Amino acid sequence: MIAETTVAAPRRRLRLARFGPLVALVVLLALPYCNLTIPGVFETAINKPGTLQVLALCLVFGSLATGYDLLFGRTGMLSFGHALYFAAGVYGTDILVTKAGYPLWEAALLAVLGTAVLALALGAIALRTNGIAFAMVTLAFAQVGAITIGRNPGDVTGGEEGLSMDTAGVPDFLVGVSNTVNLYWLAVLVAVVTVAVVHSIAAAPAGRVLSAIRDDDRRVGVLGLDPYGYRLFAFTVAGALAGLAGVMYSLLIGGAIPHVAASDQTLTLLVMVVLGGPGTRWGPLIGGMLFTYLDHRLVAFGHSEAVDSLPSVLGGPLSQPLFVLGTLFILAVYFFPGGLAGLRTRLGPLSRLVPSRR
Repeated sequence: MIAETTVAAPRRRLRLARFGPLVALVVLLALPYCNLTIPGVFETAINKPGTLQVLALCLVFGSLATGYDLLFGRTGMLSFGHALYFAAGVYGTDILVTKAGYPLWEAALLAVLGTAVLALALGAIALRTNGIAFAMVTLAFAQVGAITIGRNPGDVTGGEEGLSMDTAGVPDFLVGVSNTVNLYWLAVLVAVVTVAVVHSIAAAPAGRVLSAIRDDDRRVGVLGLDPYGYRLFAFTVAGALAGLAGVMYSLLIGGAIPHVAASDQTLTLLVMVVLGGPGTRWGPLIGGMLFTYLDHRLVAFGHSEAVDSLPSVLGGPLSQPLFVLGTLFILAVYFFPGGLAGLRTRLGPLSRLVPSRR
């Protein structure tokens, strides 16, 4: 019996790894057809515009965290300026549609390509440094971008008030509350593309070189490979993927807001990746989606009657979403240092203690 269980376990894991992502994708695509109401999880039924909007935002930030993990988890580069490329996608799309009069699809393509070029140019400079110096240089670039957006040069960014998108350049099936389902499906597509790109790179020879650079870049140099070129490649691809997520975000919120360029946006990405599990297959996507959901849901929780009825010493902190998120993050890092993706490994020994049934 023990031998059969030992053999069957790897088979189950293989089937889960092979068909699990496909099942998850089918479930995501089918959610707009589900009118189930889950009390305490969503305020309305799953197929209602409000819930689909939240789910689409979760997918966007899950995609953004997955792209950032190409830098942090898979190549070992700690960038504090990744929000700059997300903001470039958001504002690039909005400005091209609203100010320049481009159709959405042309604007989206130009925004992603422009973000990739921006990442290539700035990465070529920042990657001349390493470690903390690299993190500070990327942060400096991001701060310049945030200040530029706030000062509204040429009246193109809208300054502190942001910039609403002109829907004349957006297809009709993506405009209006009734078409939220189409935006949701588009967010699913963005997530699929991002995951496919990152996983393809990780499985390719270049991905193995990136992992070697993360572990010890000097050994890579000894082998005759150029760590700088591979780092610049990862930096550019991650920037382009951030731009793609920015395009989707601008459609979801109907424009651009200055907060997308703030430095704490990159810190939030770092928390998402660490929460899900850096360098893992699905961890950053799950971490980004979970963090975004909790960030949204805890706002409603903080103003609920249950929290208001508590003494001020408890109700005060619990009414602050950032306090609750920070506490949950500390607990998650302490008890699950490998992130949510490492739960299976940590719980594996416990599962073997459960007697099997024939």
